[in-house]
Amino acid sequence: MMGSATGRHRFLPGKWVFYFLCASIFTFLVLPVFVIIPISFSAAKFLQFPPRSFSLQWYADYFGSRNWIYATIKSFQVGILTMIVATVLGTLASFAIVRGDFRGKRLVYGLLLSPLIIPVIITSVAAYYFFARLHLVGTVWALVLAHTALAIPFVVVNVTATLQGFDITLERAALSLGANRLVTFIKVTFPLIWPGIVSGSLFAFITSFDEVVVAMFLCGSKPTLPKQMWDGIRIAINPTISAVASLLIAFSVLLLLSLHFLTRRTERIRGAG
Repeated sequence: MMGSATGRHRFLPGKWVFYFLCASIFTFLVLPVFVIIPISFSAAKFLQFPPRSFSLQWYADYFGSRNWIYATIKSFQVGILTMIVATVLGTLASFAIVRGDFRGKRLVYGLLLSPLIIPVIITSVAAYYFFARLHLVGTVWALVLAHTALAIPFVVVNVTATLQGFDITLERAALSLGANRLVTFIKVTFPLIWPGIVSGSLFAFITSFDEVVVAMFLCGSKPTLPKQMWDGIRIAINPTISAVASLLIAFSVLLLLSLHFLTRRTERIRGAG
């Protein structure tokens, strides 16, 4: 009897409470997705859920609007530039942190990650006053530099984790066989750590593409896509926003699948090492 009570079918209230909390949190996070997507196909002239009739008119409005398309292009432009700058700087910083031997390394690592804990509104105000002195407010490069400060921590975390699992004896073997530092990096190091670099760069792109607070201060008269959506909600609730949100959800799912693939590949590389 005692054996059956301690078996694998034993009732554990804490486990079921944990499952219930996880399911509740997951439902809370996912439920807006199942609301906004049907609304985007509604034929009504206002936000209506559940929709009584269906139409693709809001998607047609989005692809036919110069303002929405310009905002989308600008978001991609800023996101790609931010991804490039943050990836280069973050990767170099990660090499310095993992391979370097200098005083204050932990302090430097903490400073690089500090944008994760500093409220974005403080960063936005500081960036506004700084770039206003340089007459850069309203330019693409002001957004790129401000977004880079927010995106670098994600690159540093991913690349640092990859480098810490990298077998450095492979580099030493290449150097002992006559390869210089550049050739060793291109032919030995990069092929093994590129999943971490690409993961960090995707996080950097998402951070920039989805950012709205800094954009409110630095965009000027030509908004990014999140700023355009914010203006659309604040001035007049246009159902086109639901179509844009649905497209962004689909785009985010593609990026998450890419990140999942890269994470699995990184784990296989570590396992092979």
